[in-house]
Amino acid sequence: MKVIIGTKVGMTQIIGEDGLVTPITILQAGPATVTQIKTTDSDGYNAVQLGFGQGKNLSKSVSGHLKKSGVTPKILKEFRLNAEPECKIGDAFTVANFELGDKVAVTGVSKGKGFAGTVKRHNFIESRNTHGFKGSIRHVGSIGSMYPQKVFKGKKMPGRMGHDQVTVKNLVVAFIDPENNLLGVKGAVPGPKKGIVSVEGKE
Repeated sequence: MKVIIGTKVGMTQIIGEDGLVTPITILQAGPATVTQIKTTDSDGYNAVQLGFGQGKNLSKSVSGHLKKSGVTPKILKEFRLNAEPECKIGDAFTVANFELGDKVAVTGVSKGKGFAGTVKRHNFIESRNTHGFKGSIRHVGSIGSMYPQKVFKGKKMPGRMGHDQVTVKNLVVAFIDPENNLLGVKGAVPGPKKGIVSVEGKE
């Protein structure tokens, strides 16, 4: 079972034996402890819940939930599985579960960019900036003043940009350091440095 939680450290590059330079993102991944196991008999689906980091000031309900695993993690994340998990509460998941060349999906929260207009947010084109034009070259324009006399949900408008959950699939594991719990994947990973990410490999 190739799943783990971690934080984004930053980007670097490695040089292979053939001399090729590969850009990679380094993740501080694990160890992640199993805090709960769900099965189709007890919960209606198969899943495993992992805890990562060191939390503090946990509520009584959360402390009671984690008592069996013997850890107090900062982050809890659930991973759905196709089959019943072959692990028990208290087991630790590390980068040793992954191998070089594995394809993984990395999920994180993208960087927030604040309030943005339609040109930046939705790639709208600017209006004509010719002689006699009013100068509102980046304005939205009409949004439905005639039929049907309302604005449909999902209309592309100015608003908050970024800070969304993003999953990047088919990233390849290119570097593993079991001693320091470091995992390197080819390409970019969503989110800022020290951002929480989850890594899920294909079985």
